[in-house]
Amino acid sequence: MADLRELQKRLRVTFKDITLLQIALTHRSYVNENPDTPLHANERLEFLGDALLGFVVAQELYQRFPHLAEGELTELRSSLVRKEALAQHAEELNLGDFLYLGKGEEKAGGRRRQTNLACTFEAVVGAVLMDRGFATAKRFVLRCLGEELEGIDWEGLPRDAKSKLQQITQAQWKQAPVYKVVETAGPDHAREFTVEVRTGHQVLGKGSGMSKQQAEKEAARAALAMLKESPD
Repeated sequence: MADLRELQKRLRVTFKDITLLQIALTHRSYVNENPDTPLHANERLEFLGDALLGFVVAQELYQRFPHLAEGELTELRSSLVRKEALAQHAEELNLGDFLYLGKGEEKAGGRRRQTNLACTFEAVVGAVLMDRGFATAKRFVLRCLGEELEGIDWEGLPRDAKSKLQQITQAQWKQAPVYKVVETAGPDHAREFTVEVRTGHQVLGKGSGMSKQQAEKEAARAALAMLKESPD
């Protein structure tokens, strides 16, 4: 089993029952290939985490935007808890590196599969809730989603480049933008990441930064500039 002390530091949550975190990281393929494991798949914790995420985000939006109608609040909540967004939060926490996967899923790239990452993030939320209670789980969710929440203006519209780009791509192509690291350079203490942002097979922009998040923001800014110059 993986040493989960580093992951707990990233989560900023220390588990009383580490088995709950192990279960949150357990993909069904691992259980299928290891029938004697004491762990079971993370789907029940995923169910719990999904419910908590929806509630916490809904409550936060309800309190922040008293002037927005139900439909607008629903749309905002959906954008914040969509699969792509949750997978990105999982990547920021490096959850993929700690997954318990079957050999077939491992070979198929399961550690970076968007669905696996999103489901694992939800399962980790569920594990935090079961181990540390509602208050800690709510703080964890708001800490992870804080940047996106702060990126919504008073009218319920996104302010930051990534959110603006998502709004445009959803409206034009019914797709969320996908960010991919295409190059990593420099030593560990001064790493520089280059990221492309795409919709489908179309590259919209490219950006670099000292973190994946910063590179993604720069890529989004480049994409917005490109889309602004493109003819309708």
